[in-house]
Amino acid sequence: MPPPHADSLLAERLAWATKIARDAGEITLQYFRSPRLEVEQKEDHSPVTIADREAEKFLRQQISERFPGDGIVGEELGETLGDSGFTWILDPIDGTKSFIHGIPLYTTLVAVLETPDGNPRKGIPRIGVIRAPALDEMVFARTGHGAWHQRGEAEPTPARVGTTSRLAEALLVTSEVASFRKHRTPDATDVFLALQHEAKLARTWGDGYGYLMVATGRADVMIDPAMNLWDAAALEPILTEAGGTFSDWQGNPTVHSGEAIATNRTLIDQILTHTQNR
Repeated sequence: MPPPHADSLLAERLAWATKIARDAGEITLQYFRSPRLEVEQKEDHSPVTIADREAEKFLRQQISERFPGDGIVGEELGETLGDSGFTWILDPIDGTKSFIHGIPLYTTLVAVLETPDGNPRKGIPRIGVIRAPALDEMVFARTGHGAWHQRGEAEPTPARVGTTSRLAEALLVTSEVASFRKHRTPDATDVFLALQHEAKLARTWGDGYGYLMVATGRADVMIDPAMNLWDAAALEPILTEAGGTFSDWQGNPTVHSGEAIATNRTLIDQILTHTQNR
């Protein structure tokens, strides 16, 4: 839990985070399924669009004007150091491949880390927002104050993970099956195949949307073999406050490992039998 004096500071930042995530999502919708959309390749061969960059520019401007002492780390535009003890982590379009193909399962991720020494790579996640612009849906959380789910302009309701207790009854989701081979040494495709075999159903409704599904009880397990800080930072507060777990493949609760498992507290041990020591 953050100290009492920090709680009001976080409450103010959560209110701003949900607002700007919604507004940034509207920017992405201007390009979604549009003939104006142009796709470029980054150095790592992943795609990026003008929508990614415009949304992140907007987010950074809004944060720096409201909280000028806060640090910012974004996927597209790098890192700005701060001295307030808080750092924002931004992924303007998580699921760019879905976005460029007109699939509505992409999200805007906004997080706030507590960073007393200014180093986001040691930061503690305190706020998370997952906004699905094309679906007009959002989940958000602040440490110690629950996770909340909102559709459209309706009043938010509590977000809770599901209660499935057996993997054989579970819906398993991931971002991309090929990533188990591309991003793990040795190849971890067998991990996914074993989980898929045990699960009732497996789908690639992934990226931030998959974690939204788990946080709202519609999916039971989300697993990724490779993640960046901007992919993970918003997820841990939401999953934890929704009554679930967010961890690395060894079961350690962290957003800094470069991998992730999100599930409920009953299924996690069954998942770890496949992922530990991999």
